[in-house]
Amino acid sequence: MIYNPLGANPLAGNPLKTRADVEKALLDLFNPLLPFFSEGGARVRLSGTAAHFDRIAADVEGFARPLWGVTPFAAGGGAFDHWELYRQGLANGMDPEHPEYWGTVHQTDQRMVEMAAIGFTLKMVPHLVWEPLDQRSKDNIAAYLTHIRKYDFADNNWKFFRILVDLGLEEVGVEFDRSLTEKYLEELDGFYLGDGWYRDGNVRRIDHYIPFAMHFYGLIYARLAQGDDERVKRYRERAELFARDIRHWFDEDGGALAFGRSLTYRFACGGIWGALAFADLEALPWGEIKGHFMRHLRWWARLPIADRDGVLSIGFGYPNLLMSENYNSAGSPYWALKAFLPLALPEDHPFWQAEETPAVTSADPVPLKHPGMVMSHTRGNVVALASGQQNYQMRFGAEKYAKFVYSSRYAFSVESDERAYHSAAFDGMIGLSDDGRHYRVRESNEAALIAGDRLHARWKPWSDVTVETWLIPANPWHIRIHRIETPRPLHATEGGFAIARADLNTDTYEDDEGRGFARSPSDVSVILDLSPGGKRAGRALRALPNTNLIVAKTIVPQLRGDVPAGTTVLACAVLALPAGAEAEAALASPPALPDLAELEALFAREGVEVSAIQVAERF
Repeated sequence: MIYNPLGANPLAGNPLKTRADVEKALLDLFNPLLPFFSEGGARVRLSGTAAHFDRIAADVEGFARPLWGVTPFAAGGGAFDHWELYRQGLANGMDPEHPEYWGTVHQTDQRMVEMAAIGFTLKMVPHLVWEPLDQRSKDNIAAYLTHIRKYDFADNNWKFFRILVDLGLEEVGVEFDRSLTEKYLEELDGFYLGDGWYRDGNVRRIDHYIPFAMHFYGLIYARLAQGDDERVKRYRERAELFARDIRHWFDEDGGALAFGRSLTYRFACGGIWGALAFADLEALPWGEIKGHFMRHLRWWARLPIADRDGVLSIGFGYPNLLMSENYNSAGSPYWALKAFLPLALPEDHPFWQAEETPAVTSADPVPLKHPGMVMSHTRGNVVALASGQQNYQMRFGAEKYAKFVYSSRYAFSVESDERAYHSAAFDGMIGLSDDGRHYRVRESNEAALIAGDRLHARWKPWSDVTVETWLIPANPWHIRIHRIETPRPLHATEGGFAIARADLNTDTYEDDEGRGFARSPSDVSVILDLSPGGKRAGRALRALPNTNLIVAKTIVPQLRGDVPAGTTVLACAVLALPAGAEAEAALASPPALPDLAELEALFAREGVEVSAIQVAERF
């Protein structure tokens, strides 16, 4: 028996340096799915876990989502041996008289999402999935797709799904109501904020759906659409602007900022780099684009992201249902295959010919007004100070959107018990309790401002308690200041970054007054109290298992203390770095507490609302 600490990660051992390596990665990811195709080929059921939609729709996810990878692979000349299986599945799934029929849609439905990959496939490789079919099968597919596109798609990135279906129908000569296409293209333009940034629909949400959905689909449209030159030009110009900003969501090792929902889609986060290549858009030098793309795949090759059979799990760095969304079925993670879009390009394309160049990073903070973030790069990590976005629709929305800081190397944690205040991780956030059992954290803001590279937010954990928070970069540290106004006593717990716990007690924990500190063989994490009115107690919490997204067992340094009735100011400096000389030097030089009056004056003079807050006020 061979011991494999990565489980059955299909990417493990692949150097991921060349186009051939990427082709192999795609096939290695797809092949474990073959035993799970139904007899008629129309459904792929990977486990007994459920999503909020029906089981058949989940099976359609398992069938359709791999097409995001295998379709460009085939379009680029790759030899995929299972097109007969997909032709059979398409014909049976859309045949009302077949036992594996996918079901008729009469309202907004998950099937609408999965039809996008099918539309894309019809557009890209009709000779493989359409032309060999008999006329009855073609008629059934045409009827199914023209029927499903009539209904309202969700008011967000879903609107692109009708557009992609329409590209496919147009390619195979099926007539449809083009006014519906134009309607959604215009509504999608309404989500544009400026400077290359969109919002994901009519919500306060700017997350990875902007690179791996809004721009991803927009660049596919820009490459494949006919006769819409003005819109194509806009999509390309917006993506070029966006690339200059989104590169700061990726660290020098290829890790992407862990932030927001749908992180179980994993390397879909790198889809933006492949989409730029697909659209032949050199928004950054080709070597930089390729470097981001390849490093991102290599980053994922190091983690145990698959089950024993090689099937991608629900989770992020490891199998983890706790962090999932209610719409994640076992087939959902295969949106990760969107990363393989550049396989549609020939070997001699400049993207594939370019030599990888390092990520462009800066020791100086990089403010991003639209998502309300200030980005800082440290070794093997990117840190985002975050103004906080509202997302009540998502499970663990506060943890995914409203923490004060997010990271690529250390990710973030979700809480596993809302009635276990003293066991909560609170990494990157402050938790407040009035009974020692339940707790409140920031979930939304009344206001959020950015002034240069500093952030300010006002939020209310209870209707009668107001917190103002200022976030200041001091790379590799950052500083948090909270002014809490409460009519009754509270208790506060504030957490630094969660780092991986080592086995055999080889970690070092220090619970000191005014400092929470943790050192493992790989990392150092500290939260240092700067509060002007006295020191909070420090501790290193052995967090509950399976709460962090990247590693299953973590240590979180924390500061804890009472908050009396009235007005209290709490402040801290926070740091996490890989273990070594750089970390020791940083620990020896913590930053000083800024003057709060000067900060207030700065925001009064220069503060502007961040788009993540502002856009929702229009609706």
